Amino acid sequence: MEATPATPAAEAAALWGHKHLPLLARASSKDSVEYILQALWRTRRTGLDAADRAVVRDMLQLAADADLDPLLVCLRILIRRCVHGDIGKEEIARVFPEEVSPELQRLLTLLLQKFQPEWQEDAAKDRASASRSEATECTSNKNQDTAEQPAAGAKELQNGIRSSVVEKELKVQLTKDTLDKMFEDMYPVKEVSNSGNSNGHEEVTGGT
Repeated sequence: MEATPATPAAEAAALWGHKHLPLLARASSKDSVEYILQALWRTRRTGLDAADRAVVRDMLQLAADADLDPLLVCLRILIRRCVHGDIGKEEIARVFPEEVSPELQRLLTLLLQKFQPEWQEDAAKDRASASRSEATECTSNKNQDTAEQPAAGAKELQNGIRSSVVEKELKVQLTKDTLDKMFEDMYPVKEVSNSGNSNGHEEVTGGT
């Protein structure tokens, strides 16, 4: 037997834990609920700090964070749906579970409709800021890579000059060796030595 498909309201109740949303009815005024919603949006990246949590617990007359945390999760899910989901102002009331009282639904609907445009604008700015940060990081990495290229080119040029100098030195050495060999072939060491001795003897003899 196939299971009966869950209704949207049942899915929402299962996701949020509808038993927790009614805790907002403990707030003494509309301003208190408004403060809670604004505080959750303001701390969307960091979470509520100890001071904010203490204020919210006092507003809702809750003794411990264990009672507060499930409600905060429900409200954050609701806020994200209103800001990032394709939900118009007239559709916000449809996301609440049936178990939430009509009075609380109306209050939350009015407040979410009030803040939705402002929060969506903030979310757009967050995305733009993140995009600029990524672009800046990519540009920085690209510039770093480009800065390294001249150093590599200079090193290659230096190696090329060094190779050219060595090549010229080798050519000079080869030319010198070739000339020495030519002189050796033309004037053997022995003949040069004998010639020198003969000239020297004649000079001595002529002097006496």
